Amino acid sequence: MALPQEKIAELKQIIHSQVSQMDIQNQIRNVVSNMINGQNGHGDVLTEADVINQLRQGGVVDEVMRHIQVDGAHSLKPATHFADMGNNTGPGIAKKANIDPSRRHLYFNVQGGKAFLEHLNEPDAIPGQKVSAYFTLHIYFRNQRFKSRPVACAVEPEFDEGFLLELHKEEAGDAGKMADIPALLSMCGPVHLVLIKTDSSGETSLLSSQFFEWRPLLTSRQGNMKTSLEMLGTGNEARVPVGVLEIQLELFPKPGQVLEENVVRAQLDLERSRQADRERLFLVYAKQWWKEFLQIRDTHQDRLVKMFAQDENGVKRPVSSYVKPLRAGRLLDTPREAARFVSLMHHEKLQSLGGGDKVEQWTNAHAFLCRNRGDCEDHAVLLCSLLLGFGLDAYICVGTKVKGSVHVWVMTVAADGRLITFWESLNGHRYVHEPINPNAPPMAKIQRPKYPYKTIGCIFNHQSFYANSQASDSVDVCQFDIHNEAHWKSMSSDAIVSVCGLGSTSSWPVPPPLSPSTLDPHLLSNDLEQQLKILVIEHRRDQGLTSSWDDQLSYILTPALAAYETERITGITPGNEEFQDAVRLAVPEGQTFKGYPIQFTHRNARKAFTTCLRAPVCEEIINCRGDQVRLAVRVRVFPYPESTCATWIMFACKYKSVL
Repeated sequence: MALPQEKIAELKQIIHSQVSQMDIQNQIRNVVSNMINGQNGHGDVLTEADVINQLRQGGVVDEVMRHIQVDGAHSLKPATHFADMGNNTGPGIAKKANIDPSRRHLYFNVQGGKAFLEHLNEPDAIPGQKVSAYFTLHIYFRNQRFKSRPVACAVEPEFDEGFLLELHKEEAGDAGKMADIPALLSMCGPVHLVLIKTDSSGETSLLSSQFFEWRPLLTSRQGNMKTSLEMLGTGNEARVPVGVLEIQLELFPKPGQVLEENVVRAQLDLERSRQADRERLFLVYAKQWWKEFLQIRDTHQDRLVKMFAQDENGVKRPVSSYVKPLRAGRLLDTPREAARFVSLMHHEKLQSLGGGDKVEQWTNAHAFLCRNRGDCEDHAVLLCSLLLGFGLDAYICVGTKVKGSVHVWVMTVAADGRLITFWESLNGHRYVHEPINPNAPPMAKIQRPKYPYKTIGCIFNHQSFYANSQASDSVDVCQFDIHNEAHWKSMSSDAIVSVCGLGSTSSWPVPPPLSPSTLDPHLLSNDLEQQLKILVIEHRRDQGLTSSWDDQLSYILTPALAAYETERITGITPGNEEFQDAVRLAVPEGQTFKGYPIQFTHRNARKAFTTCLRAPVCEEIINCRGDQVRLAVRVRVFPYPESTCATWIMFACKYKSVL
């Protein structure tokens, strides 16, 4: 196949660049000189083919080709994430990636792991065999996200991957300039490392969430350093190490100036001291504010006014520090689509070791996105941040549900302050709040509210905090005129921003940007559909039944699945007249049609099939008996950011009843 002229020119440029960097010209001269000396004056003319053949035999051609990236997605573009191909390319990074020379970068190379003793009994990976469990390392640094390849779980996991982190200035006018040493020293954002374990069933667990301070590298005269990072556990095991990562750091290009260790240490101590002072002042203010709140009414001490929450590392932080406006770019188009996306992230209540009540843990946004699993607090924080990014006046509500369990949800206030909407982050449902006036005359019939919330203690976002000081904390009679001091006691916005504002605390990072989905919905839908067909055939064979499939009927089910997902996003039921007409035309007179749709947040065929069999209607369809039985199944995977998805499955059958 002939290459276009543009690709040929690009390839020539790449080869010329590699030849210049690798000193290939001297190797060619040596090969030609040896060939001439080997002729011993015979006078034979050397041809181009002879020289190329000799270069190929000497491994020179293979060496050049190994360093050339022909793929159009990578050639001549700055690389930000790449694997170390071995030690034979030398310690430098110029041979591993094409780097923008006008920007300074931090090369973060994870060279291996050790002392992951919890995985001492993990079997060694066999080449060609599927690994039962694996690690994935996620990196977040100054709005840049990276993800490692899956690595088999072991005592010494074979991490061998590099990440190129751009060190850029954020001030207006300086963003395009290369960061100098003073600018690097003032960059107080650490590298956030999240270690995720995925087991054989696809379940993910958060092993470690660690913040790494990289600025001691500025004291290295070589511009690089090696260090060991102890990865601590999370939750109740936040002080227990889970393993050690071997890390090599390198600045590129190397700065011309080197800082003394005492200068870097003084800068880090100053930042920690300022952070501690801000936290101490806020704590003093919060204690005084709480005393004032308790003096309003004795029953206030029993209300859920949550000012601080503990993260996955056991650090107690003001709840407002978890919320930050988050813009989804072009990945999510509407606030309701954002609610749908958050609801598709898996819900899990952390249980304490040995059972008992659930463990309350407010996970950092980056760790929550990496694991794709969390409790209602994590879902509510992400949804509130996204709604704030869409420009809505959004707040997180802390209260209880009808059965008395503590719960967290999201609330938005309309521009006129009258329309109050509750957003349930776990399922994407929206409820309009219509308060009941307890002093109004009795009505003949009072409709029970549709929302599942019973009481509310406080609401907050990234720059405000309000405690419910009304006579009753019942959601039904609550007035959400949050600027009315008689109903809501507010914290000072300046006090909240001083400790929770952007850049106030480097160890409390802003939410990372969402990553686009890497799923191929069409391929996944086809594969899952074929797997389900096989499971149905095997199941019916065990029942002594044959299976006949109607492909046309399966295809007709597609509009129904699309309509179901649209309804989940918008809350509006789209017209399905065309679907009903198609079914009537596909089912002959005298035959019966049955269909059963169901939605999952995973793509495990056997797990989905087992769940479907528990539903009486679906079980009746799969085990359908009659004359001229035709089965149908349709799968539609709808992808969302962070590789979450809504998997819709519909089983159907048509048959002629035999009485």
